[in-house]
Amino acid sequence: MADTPAVVACIGAGRMGRGIAHAFAYAGHRVRLIDAKPRDGEAFSRIAQETMQEIRGSLELLAGLGQFDARHVARMLERISIHPRDDAASALTDVRFVFEGVPETDEAKREAFAFADAVLAENAIFASTTSTFLSTTLAGYTRRPERFLNAHWLNPAFLMPLVEVSPHETTAPAAVRDLNALLESIGKVPVVCKAAPGFIVSRIQALAMNEAARLVEEGVATAEDVDKAVKYGFGMRFAVLGLLEFIDWGGGDILYYASRSLAAATGQDRFRAPQVIEDNMAAGRIGMKSGEGFYDWRARNIDAYRKARLADFIHMLDQRGVSRPPVV
Repeated sequence: MADTPAVVACIGAGRMGRGIAHAFAYAGHRVRLIDAKPRDGEAFSRIAQETMQEIRGSLELLAGLGQFDARHVARMLERISIHPRDDAASALTDVRFVFEGVPETDEAKREAFAFADAVLAENAIFASTTSTFLSTTLAGYTRRPERFLNAHWLNPAFLMPLVEVSPHETTAPAAVRDLNALLESIGKVPVVCKAAPGFIVSRIQALAMNEAARLVEEGVATAEDVDKAVKYGFGMRFAVLGLLEFIDWGGGDILYYASRSLAAATGQDRFRAPQVIEDNMAAGRIGMKSGEGFYDWRARNIDAYRKARLADFIHMLDQRGVSRPPVV
């Protein structure tokens, strides 16, 4: 008999809490949303109704798009319960995985962490969904740092698979392992990163979005053509090959010389290659063709790997409706 899915909770019933509730209820888990704000009975009833309506709406939207049979929406919603702040202690007694989803202010975080310390079970893993606070900072707000870490979900949380998991120096390895296993069990893709501003995705996308805006600002291309280039070039390529994987695919030497050329032509230091590219170039670690780069390619079947990646590209072209048969 399969294990009963873990009960999951979220302190905060805003956008992130609702997205997390959707994701776990969809995957068969019972979810308890805790209203982080003290409210009277009438105000709580309004927020609870609004919350369930929004989750119902997102589930019905996906059903309408053909992801599942709309008859199952009611059953998924039955797995979600919403609790006022005063009932949090009883609601969280048996919950091992608790997410914090309160507003991104220091005051709200400190208050939520103090509240969590008072009501969470001893073995509960507590994860903040923050996009701006580092786990090293937030660890100082709790009396249980060994069971605390960040888990940054990308919006919309019920749809995006990636979750950036960021422990701090004293997070217990078991907490990281168990949280990752939970996320993987519902189809999420956790990645682990050190506490650093922007985590992974926000840091990369900030540079990309700013550069796209500069292209329009400088009159290089229209907004429409920049976005078309991203959708049918940049985005499509890197949905199949990761950025570092692509460097190794084409060769780190290409990035090395292209970076030097761009930096010289524009006079902008932001196009200069980082030291790791310089070091790899000097050591001859330029990717697949040398056997080593960011990855070790020496034991791989390169022909089979290339074939699999090209099949992924073709599938994506088909999905986007831009694949064309040959003229014969």
